[in-house]
Amino acid sequence: MRLFSVPVLVLSTIFGVATLANSTDLTIAIVNNGHMINMQKVAKEYTAETGVNLNWVSLEEGVLREQVTSDTASGGGQYDIINIGMQEAPIWGAAGWIEPLNFGADYDINDMLPAIRNGLSHNGTLYAAPFYGESSMVMYRKDLTDAAGVMVRDNDSWANIKAAAAAIHDPDNGVYGACLRGKPGWGDNMAFITTVVNSFGGSWFDKDMRPTIDSIQWKEAINFYVDLLGNYGPPGSEGNSFNEILALYNEGKCGMWIDATIAASFLKVDGVAYAQSPNAGNPVGANWLWAWAMAVPAGSPNAEESKKFIEWATSKDYIKAVANHPEFGWGSVPTGTRSSTYMYPEFQKVAGFAAAEMAAIESAAPEATDLKPYVGVQFAAIPEFPEVGIAVAQEMAAALSGAKSVADALAASQAAADAIMSEAGYY
Repeated sequence: MRLFSVPVLVLSTIFGVATLANSTDLTIAIVNNGHMINMQKVAKEYTAETGVNLNWVSLEEGVLREQVTSDTASGGGQYDIINIGMQEAPIWGAAGWIEPLNFGADYDINDMLPAIRNGLSHNGTLYAAPFYGESSMVMYRKDLTDAAGVMVRDNDSWANIKAAAAAIHDPDNGVYGACLRGKPGWGDNMAFITTVVNSFGGSWFDKDMRPTIDSIQWKEAINFYVDLLGNYGPPGSEGNSFNEILALYNEGKCGMWIDATIAASFLKVDGVAYAQSPNAGNPVGANWLWAWAMAVPAGSPNAEESKKFIEWATSKDYIKAVANHPEFGWGSVPTGTRSSTYMYPEFQKVAGFAAAEMAAIESAAPEATDLKPYVGVQFAAIPEFPEVGIAVAQEMAAALSGAKSVADALAASQAAADAIMSEAGYY
């Protein structure tokens, strides 16, 4: 089995000499999502107190994954701190690509939500500290559903979701019934698509880790996805991921959005309501589990300073720093990581999404099952998954745009996944 699936990744070089930097300068690769962007402003306080200069490299999600993976696995030394998630952290920790994290008693690691902590650990050792955590849920305009006489319920059927989308779809007035991810990437369109496949009773692999993308469950799920978004979504959906849809929603153009719970922190439209993710009869895996976390590449010359910054940036004190920041406040604190965050009355007062977010995180089911014989909800926790996911993501985007039929896209996806898994030595 290959350790990882990107050709440039050579584990033997991970302890190679990294580019040296001033010990008071840290270069941090982050995803260009709202909470990460806010951190750049809040962290000026850290620099003022410690003298540590922070150089930020903010990248679109897919680009971040590609660059961080390549640099970390090859020992490039470009970054002192990297944003990674639950797919990478246990695998990279086991491989020795990232440093274990051990913090002081004041950090209160037991305050961390168990599902998030477990997903970023290997054999009980934490390898990445969560900056924010998330599941997925429905965010919808209740004013539009009320006006149309339809309801969106917790764990609704996909048939009812489609009916609601059809009822509120009003493109002549700039409102689309459903805005969903379509941009290709294993963490972009495939994050949402995988939960749909799960809910239809499908999975990425069987018990022998052979791809099952040619199954009837995948066919039903992808036909549903393409039909729903093609008929009731915005034009050009194959180019939309989190940030693009967030902008559309805040412009009043989306009636319904099924995506990361963290999005609720950034919605500016009045009358938003929340519901647990829909399913087609199988609720296990219908809502994902993820955390954007911070890790230190192994062999970094600035490892100790990097760990100190991560300890601060993922602490209770950081939550309070955001809450007390003049530009932000309690409605902008990163969520989904610590139980204590949800206990502050000030947070409860402004976070109408909090109960729905916590319910989604607690109901996510990353454990392996007979139906899904691998760890992970919207991904499979194996080294080869990013390569498989990227290949399938391109095919799903082609099906959504109409460049390929669903049948052809699924056939090509099955062939690509089978070739990758076979070459990796699974069978």
